[in-house]
Amino acid sequence: MPVSRYFTAFCLYLNYMVHGIGVLIISLNMHSLEVQWSTDAAGVSVVISSLGLGRFALLYIAGTLSDRWGRKPFVLGGIAVYMAFFIGLLFTHDLTLAYVFGFLAGSANSLLDAGTYPKLMELFPDSPGPAVILIKAFVASGQFILPLVVSVLAALNLWYGWSFIAAAAVLAVNFVILLRMGSRGSAGQQKASENLGKNSGAKSGSESIAIPDLVSYTLFGYVAMATFYLVSQWLAQYGEQVAGMDFESSLQLLSIYTTGSICGVFLSSLALKTFLKAREMLLICTVMSFLSLLVVTLWPTSLFVTVFAFVFGFFAAGGVLQLGLTLLAAQFPSAKGKATGIYYSAGSISNFTIPLITAWIARNDSILGIFRFDVVIAAVGVVLACFIAWRSRRAEALLGS
Repeated sequence: MPVSRYFTAFCLYLNYMVHGIGVLIISLNMHSLEVQWSTDAAGVSVVISSLGLGRFALLYIAGTLSDRWGRKPFVLGGIAVYMAFFIGLLFTHDLTLAYVFGFLAGSANSLLDAGTYPKLMELFPDSPGPAVILIKAFVASGQFILPLVVSVLAALNLWYGWSFIAAAAVLAVNFVILLRMGSRGSAGQQKASENLGKNSGAKSGSESIAIPDLVSYTLFGYVAMATFYLVSQWLAQYGEQVAGMDFESSLQLLSIYTTGSICGVFLSSLALKTFLKAREMLLICTVMSFLSLLVVTLWPTSLFVTVFAFVFGFFAAGGVLQLGLTLLAAQFPSAKGKATGIYYSAGSISNFTIPLITAWIARNDSILGIFRFDVVIAAVGVVLACFIAWRSRRAEALLGS
């Protein structure tokens, strides 16, 4: 494969490292932004919620249009809008305007998803699963780097805004590089689509999908996002308030979780390239996620929570969401952008509803109750993964007969 394809893929991945930074940059600079926007933590939280709204509002439309107009305009558009988010958010002093910029960040995420996921599948038609899963590694790397940068800036008494400017600068350089690159022609895209369908056990060129399959994938997109999103938001509090860990140790759980996620991405990619199929990996990850959640709710000790942070990060946040998309895209070999829009729209709805549900549980029950709720969600994920794996295997058998 030409080196240019790998370089193009690296540039696409790099956008997601910055996206990982963008997801956390508001919360990690919350105190400074409270002062700048003349608000409190609740006001900043409202701005954070705008990212999910912006992503949901545009994702399906952007995914569908990327099948018609090509991937490049949406990748470049996502980069440009993300730059506006970092710079605009940094210099605004109005909470309402900050909410608008947060909405733009969510929209930028949608544009990047609509262009990047299909493009990677087209660049690597023989191994779309590993190519897509690697996105998660770059997101995790951004989330790993940002806390270090924020800590260094604080220790040196430097302006917190340098982290915003650095992220925008990386995007600016990447924008220029990608702008100068050519786009693959329609013939190349069609060939990649045919290879994707063939390698995934789908009927090449078919745009139809059975209603039970569409429903199961959509529900899985919601459940998979909810399962690890809930843990990422409440893991530190669970360690401190339920497992009895001290504050510093509970914060370290997030680093352990991120480390598990990164390890899961690379080992999953290796397994998919050598001896496992996407549907098999999907089933393994969902079962292990459920079992680890069940154990940590039954025995919430500091040891079990620490081990859980790595294991759950490995299986639940190590690319299982992307695996589901790879399988769904095989059902839409010539409309991968549309498949991306459908699948991640369900995940965006999860980002809306899960915080509301968990806030109600926290007020009326406990943080342990939140994790018990996640056990139920993970159990539903196992059922859906079993159905998806069965249908995928059945379709492959029928295709080969």
